[in-house]
Amino acid sequence: MKEKKRSLWYYLKRDKFIYLLMLPGLLWYIIFCYLPMFGIVIAFEDYKPFFGIEGIFTAEWVGFKHFIKFFRSAYCFRLIKNTLLLSVYSLIWSFPLSIMLALFINELRGRRFKKVVQTVSYLPHFLSAVIICGIIRTLTSVDGGLINGIILALGGESIHFLGQPEWFRTIYTVSEVWQSIGWESIVFIAAMTGIDKELYEAAMVDGAGVFRRMWSITLPGIMPVITIMLILRVGSILNLGYEKVLLLYSPQIYSTADIISTYVYREGVLNQNYSFAAAVNLFTSVISMIMVLATNKITKKLGQGGIW
Repeated sequence: MKEKKRSLWYYLKRDKFIYLLMLPGLLWYIIFCYLPMFGIVIAFEDYKPFFGIEGIFTAEWVGFKHFIKFFRSAYCFRLIKNTLLLSVYSLIWSFPLSIMLALFINELRGRRFKKVVQTVSYLPHFLSAVIICGIIRTLTSVDGGLINGIILALGGESIHFLGQPEWFRTIYTVSEVWQSIGWESIVFIAAMTGIDKELYEAAMVDGAGVFRRMWSITLPGIMPVITIMLILRVGSILNLGYEKVLLLYSPQIYSTADIISTYVYREGVLNQNYSFAAAVNLFTSVISMIMVLATNKITKKLGQGGIW
């Protein structure tokens, strides 16, 4: 029997409580993500902040002037290089380690111990950037810092870690890995719950050990989730958050610590060059979109599926 076609109002009325639960999230995206996109237009204008919102409609149209200014800037290559290196280092270390952590947590048999390990591993994610940077500064301080204390005890000399450009990327990457792998592993652990338990039982009957089960059952079972997470991580590779970098860097280490987002902060907030800052930020967003599309296409060609 042919199913009767229902109107949109019927489904809205039937699932009204589900849509009400979705409403706060939808409003948040509309108000803070979609409506502000109208402001992208100032990247192509000479917008003056004291004109307010009306200035967006009356500002002089300059086209790609601010983009060209950024590409010709002496800081352009350095900013892109630093942003890419920090993002790639964090991706190379944190992404595989979060998968490995999820694999090992999944193999734990004691429920209480398993919960303790999970809590301890993802707790750093909830610490604010201010606290994380305070911990880093305390540990690396030349005046009573733990790390320098160990170096002195071994007969070495104190190192001003946050004052030397060559140390910044290492410090940032280590702190980023410590702060993120536990939280990222939650997604993979959740994906593992969907794997058929009979596969593990059959593998154990055949004599497969823990690592063989991980390699032959668990990893293939969560590969679609790994692919999606990797695409999202690659897409945000230029949109590196500025909070931690801003709290850790100083002018003497700009050569390795200054990134696109901190540059946008200085130009947009401190120097009030809103149009120029918007142009730089729009450039990173376009590159991120291209990288998401490219990564998605590559993963689909490799047979791993994609986001769409």
